[in-house]
Amino acid sequence: MGNTDSKLHFRKAVIQLTTKTQPVEATDDAFWDQFWADTTTSVQDVFALVPAAEIRAVREESPSNLATLCYKAVEKLVQGAESGCHSEKEKQIILNCTRLLTRILPYIFEDPDWRGFFWSTVPGAGRSGAEDADDDGARPLAESLLLAIADLLFCPGFTVQSHKKGAADTPEDIHSIDSCEYIWEAGVGFAHSPPLNYIHDLNRTELLKLLLTCFSEAMYLPPSSESNILNPWVQFFCSTENRHALPLFTSLLNVVCAYDPVGYGIPYNHLLFSDTREQLVEHAVQVLIVTLEHDGSTGAPDGSTPATVVDDQDPAGPDNLFVNYLSRIHREEDFQFILKGVARLLTNPLVQTYLPNSTKKIQFHQELLILFWKLCDFNKKFLFFVLKSSDVLDVLVPILYYLNDARADQSRVGLMHIGVFILLLLSGERNFGVRLNKPYSVRVPMDIPVFTGTHADLLIVVFHKIITSGHQRLQPLFDCLLTIVVNVSPYLKSLSMVAANKLLHLLEAFSTTWFLFSASQNHHLVFFLLEVFNNIIQYQFDGNCNLVYAIIRKRHVFHQLANLPTDPSSIQKALQRKKRSSEPISRTNSQEAVSMEGSRPAAPAEPGTLKASLFATPGIDKLTEKSQVSEDGTMVSVQKTDSPQSPVDGAVAAGISDTESNSEDVFEEKPERRRMSSASSVGQWAATPDWVLSWKSKLPLQTIMRLLQVLVPQVEKICIDKGLTDESEILKFLQHGTLVGLLPVPHPILIRKYQANSGTAMWFRTYMWGVIYLRNVDPPIWYDTDVKLFEIQRV
Repeated sequence: MGNTDSKLHFRKAVIQLTTKTQPVEATDDAFWDQFWADTTTSVQDVFALVPAAEIRAVREESPSNLATLCYKAVEKLVQGAESGCHSEKEKQIILNCTRLLTRILPYIFEDPDWRGFFWSTVPGAGRSGAEDADDDGARPLAESLLLAIADLLFCPGFTVQSHKKGAADTPEDIHSIDSCEYIWEAGVGFAHSPPLNYIHDLNRTELLKLLLTCFSEAMYLPPSSESNILNPWVQFFCSTENRHALPLFTSLLNVVCAYDPVGYGIPYNHLLFSDTREQLVEHAVQVLIVTLEHDGSTGAPDGSTPATVVDDQDPAGPDNLFVNYLSRIHREEDFQFILKGVARLLTNPLVQTYLPNSTKKIQFHQELLILFWKLCDFNKKFLFFVLKSSDVLDVLVPILYYLNDARADQSRVGLMHIGVFILLLLSGERNFGVRLNKPYSVRVPMDIPVFTGTHADLLIVVFHKIITSGHQRLQPLFDCLLTIVVNVSPYLKSLSMVAANKLLHLLEAFSTTWFLFSASQNHHLVFFLLEVFNNIIQYQFDGNCNLVYAIIRKRHVFHQLANLPTDPSSIQKALQRKKRSSEPISRTNSQEAVSMEGSRPAAPAEPGTLKASLFATPGIDKLTEKSQVSEDGTMVSVQKTDSPQSPVDGAVAAGISDTESNSEDVFEEKPERRRMSSASSVGQWAATPDWVLSWKSKLPLQTIMRLLQVLVPQVEKICIDKGLTDESEILKFLQHGTLVGLLPVPHPILIRKYQANSGTAMWFRTYMWGVIYLRNVDPPIWYDTDVKLFEIQRV
C-alpha cells in the first residue's frame, strides 16, 4: 500500500510543479523534497508519472521552476557524493534524483535555448562544501553533475564493496579512498574480482543510464561533415578533472569483457534468475563507445598519421583520457582477455544447443562491434595481436553470421556497414589473408550452401549471398565487399569449388553488357573481380585447381569482355535488351541448395520496426588508401597522382544512391535499380563509345587469356584422348599442371587499406547514437523527443 501512496504523492508533486505559474523558491525544501525524499519510485514509474507534455509545459511556461528542479536534483547528487550516502534514505534520494534527471535531460537538450543551461553557473549556487571549485565558488551545473556521478560510481556500500571490516559506524571517507582499489571486475590492470552484488549492479546501471543521457546532447545536433564537433559532456568527463577516469574506464572495459551470459551452464538458468549483470554490461558498453569518440582523420590517438604508424614510444596522446588509456594498453594477457571476451559475446547468439532457448541470447552485438572497431582503430598493437593467431577467426565467423542474417532486413543496414568496415580494416593486413586458409569446421547455422573448405570459402560464399539476395540499400557496399576479397586474394591457397563458382557467377552477372552500360560505376566491379583472379593465378596457382577449372568452364565470359562492343548501336541495343531467358544472377548448381543445419533464411524487417537513418558513407576511393606490398613483405603506400587513374581506382561516387537488388533479379534493367553515379545526379549520364573504350582498354585480361590459351587445348586433348566426362580427372590434371614461365611477369600486390576521414567519423557517430536510441526502450529515454542527428522511420 505504501508504494501506491508514494506514487500518488510523487504524481501530486509533478502536477503542482506544472500548474504553479509563480516560481517556487529554491529554499522551499518541503516542496522539492516531495520529488525524491518521501518516495520510492522505480525508473519506469518516473517515466510513467512525468509525461513528456508536462515537462515541455514547465519548460515553456515556468522555466525557473524547471531550472530549480534540475539544480536541486544535482545538488542532492553532489551532497550524496560528498557524504558517501551511508543511510538507506540517502541512497533512495540519490536513486530518485538520478531517475528524475534521466527523464528530464532529453527535453532540456531538444530546446536550443535550454542547451546551454547546464553549462552556465547558477548564481549563488556554489557546490555545497566544495573547496576545489573555482574562485567564485561556482562550477557549471554539468561539471558538478558529472563529477558527482563519477564519485557515486565508486561509493563504498552503494556501488562498490566496502573494504572496512564490520565497522559500519565508521564509514570510509569517499575523498580519501583510492578508487583504483575498487575497480568493478578483474581483467585489464586489475587482478581482484569482487564478489557479485546485484544491488551494486543495479545502482551502477542507474547511474550509467544517467551518464549516457548526459552524453546524448549529441543526438540533438544535426549531422555535419565537420567531424571536430566535440561533445562537451564527454570532453569534461574524460578529462583530468575526473579523478576516477582510469578506474572507471578499466571497470567498464573489464565488466564487458569478463561477462559470460551462459552462466554456470545450467540450461534455462536465465529464466530462473534475473541477470542484473547483463543490464550493467549493456550500459557499460554503451557508455564506453560514446566516451571513445575520437576523430580519426586528424591523426591517430597515438599521435601518428592515421592507421599507419605503430606507437613504439609512449606519446602524449589525445586529451580524452579514455581514448588515451585504450590506445596505450600493451600487455599480451590484457589483449588476450579483451579478445576472448569480445569473441565470446559476439558468438553468444550463434550458440546452438539441443534445448531450444536454453541459453541466454545477448542483444548488444552492434555495440560490441563498434567497441571492437574502436579497439582495432585506436590501438594498432591490439590489431596486430588479433591477427597474430587464428583467434581472429572467432570474430570473423560471428561477423559473417550477422551479415548473412541481416542482409534482407532494411532496419539493419547499419549492422551490415559496421561488419563490412571491420572486415575492410582487417583485410588491409597480410596476416588476415593468411589466417583465412584455416579449414572451416565449426558449423554455424547459416542459410548458405554446404561446402568443405576454409574460412576464405565461407567469406566468399557469404559475400556472394549478400550481393545476390540482399535488399536494395546494400548496393553501395558492393565495392567494399569486393575490395576485401581483392585484399585477401594473393594469400588464398586453395578455394573450394563452391567458392570458385560463386566468384565466376558474380563476374558473369556484372559483365552483362546492359549492366556495364547502365551506370558509370558498374565496370569497377568487373575490375575488382579480374584483380582477384589475377592475384590467385599469379601468386597461388598451385593449390587453386578448382578456380582454374571454373575459369576454363566459363571462358566465354572472358572472351565476351575482351570483345565488348563499343559502337553506339550495340550500346543502345544492350541497354534496350530486356532480360528474357538469361538470369544475370540466379541460383547456381542445384546441388548447392542444401543449407547448413539449423539455419533459417534471412527475414525482412517486421512491419513497424523502427530504424534510424544513417549518414552517407564515402566511396571506396575515399575509404581506402593504396599500399603496395614490396618483396620483403612490407607495405609501401602508393602516392595518389593527378593523372587519370585506372577506372577501378577512379572516384567511385560518394553519394551512390539507395539502389535495389532483389533476390532473383539483382540487375534487372530498370532505371531506378542502378548504381547511380555522381554524374547521373548532375546531368543525364549516358554510356558513349569513348567512355566504354576508355576503360575497356585497361581491362586486366592478359594473364587470364594466356592461361586459357595454354590450358584449354590441353584439357580438351585429355578429354578426347581419354574419353573423360568426370571432372575429378580434369582437376587432377590441373593440380599437377604448371604455368611457370608462361604467364606475364607478376604484378605487385596492391592492398587498399581502410583510411579514416571526416565522412566515416560522422557515419560512426550517427550509427552509434541510432543504435543506442533504439536499444534503450525500457525506459524509453529518448523516445518522442525531437532528435536531429538522425531520423527515426518505420520500416
